[in-house]
Amino acid sequence: MAKTRRGRDRPSSPERPKRRAAPAPTPVQGRPSRPERRLPTAPPPPPPLAPSHLEAVALYERGVEALQRRAFEAAASIFREILGRYPEEREIDERARLYLKVCEREMVSAPSPPQTAEERLLSATVALNSGDYDGALALLRHVQADDAENDLAEYMLAVIAAARGDESRTIDHLRRAIELNPENRALARQDGDFETLRANDAFRVLVEPVPGSSMARRRRPRLAR
Repeated sequence: MAKTRRGRDRPSSPERPKRRAAPAPTPVQGRPSRPERRLPTAPPPPPPLAPSHLEAVALYERGVEALQRRAFEAAASIFREILGRYPEEREIDERARLYLKVCEREMVSAPSPPQTAEERLLSATVALNSGDYDGALALLRHVQADDAENDLAEYMLAVIAAARGDESRTIDHLRRAIELNPENRALARQDGDFETLRANDAFRVLVEPVPGSSMARRRRPRLAR
């Protein structure tokens, strides 16, 4: 009979010592503890603009635009309206009051616009001599609207066309000026403003003396240029 083999009794493993948690560090005396960091909060939204403020701004912008166009009377009227309707808008009122003074100063110093045909012709001559062809042209159109047979206006329109190099338009205006007053023929023949047209056949035929012709009417004095 076989003998049962007993296993050797294994020695039990010794219990491991439990790890203790490290004690919390004691704060160093004399050094303040660091405060908690807080995230910045968003600023509150600005209050909505009052409708009167938006109206004042829109009106102010219209006034500035008129001032830039040198429409001083219209701009002054707008700035006065701002001062009367929006006294609570102090910043806009200060600017409107400043620009109003500028408009009033310009309106006092600005010459009155020409009213008669002779005044417009004189102003057109000044504009033409300074090279302001568009200004001169506008004044001459006013003259023609009041007096369609003003030969001096037609003559000056021919001068403007010649300065711009438009020979065809120059001949048309000069022909009309001579029809209204034949004295313009001799005047154009000697006028240095038409020097570039001396080789133009239509111009030479137009300014050639006409034998036996008489003056249709007395020539009005030409404005000095």
